[in-house]
Amino acid sequence: MTLGEPGGVGMEIAAKAWQILKQEGPVFFLIGDAELLARRTNVAGISVSVREISAPVEAQTTFHEALPVLPLREARNLTDMPGSARPENAEAVLASIRTAVQLVEAGEAAAVVTLPLQKESLYSAGFDFEGHTDYLAELARQAGYEAEPVMMLVARDLRTIPVTIHVALSDVPQHLKTDLIVRQGRIVARDLNSHFGLATPRLAVAGLNPHAGEGGRMGTEEATVIRPAVEQLRAEGISVSGPLPADTMFHEEARSRYDAALCMYHDQALIPVKTLDFHGGVNVTLGLPFIRTSPDHGTALSLAGTGRARADSLLAAIRMAARMAEVSTE
Repeated sequence: MTLGEPGGVGMEIAAKAWQILKQEGPVFFLIGDAELLARRTNVAGISVSVREISAPVEAQTTFHEALPVLPLREARNLTDMPGSARPENAEAVLASIRTAVQLVEAGEAAAVVTLPLQKESLYSAGFDFEGHTDYLAELARQAGYEAEPVMMLVARDLRTIPVTIHVALSDVPQHLKTDLIVRQGRIVARDLNSHFGLATPRLAVAGLNPHAGEGGRMGTEEATVIRPAVEQLRAEGISVSGPLPADTMFHEEARSRYDAALCMYHDQALIPVKTLDFHGGVNVTLGLPFIRTSPDHGTALSLAGTGRARADSLLAAIRMAARMAEVSTE
């Protein structure tokens, strides 16, 4: 587990997750500073035992008694101010991510679970990636792997993929390309098979416009961009349907017909996930050479230090990472 933004709720929800998982697991360890974690949980009124480990393997024997922390040199002198994200902490935040990736690549850990970042403080320190996902992909490429990250949001039985992500709604049509949908569809089908154990994943592809364009009366992207992508994926042997009207894709009966939904823009994918399980959603990055999950929420600076932040999403992310790792080794 990475350090995340020290001024946010990450360390607090990590401690709460350990309280719940300490008996039965899955086992995890935090990359950071044990003294900092102990101080922070004390301020938040969270009762937790913390123990520094010298190697990841020690987490197995430590976890039932204390939250294991693998020391990170850069985290020793962090500015510890709950509720405040500071640029001077950026190097420790990024070093924890680099360390987590290195440990997974070396086989010393099974997956990476990332605690939330405050991107503004990283940008102030010179960070030139859009966020976590792009940085993880670059680390994979530096290690010699091919990586095209695909964001997947998961809530209960629903998996959604925003084909375009942080794009203004007015700009979505110009960013939406047949090749983009095809590439993401391939990655989703492949990783649902390798990480989730689905022999023949079923994909549903949403339309962009109301009523999936209604035969061109409400837009032409379905006919010119989306349908050709669906046909190409189908020709490659992938089970796929669409383009489908988005307003009828997410009720319980409709969800039973597919394993993942490719959505055309950010809110089309995130609104149903957050509506179905606001506190327990998980962000999964497909298309990487390692498993990465994350809570589907931000740093919650306003809650930092209060002990009130909920660990539901982090618990779901830890459990999902463990299940994905288990499937991947079968």
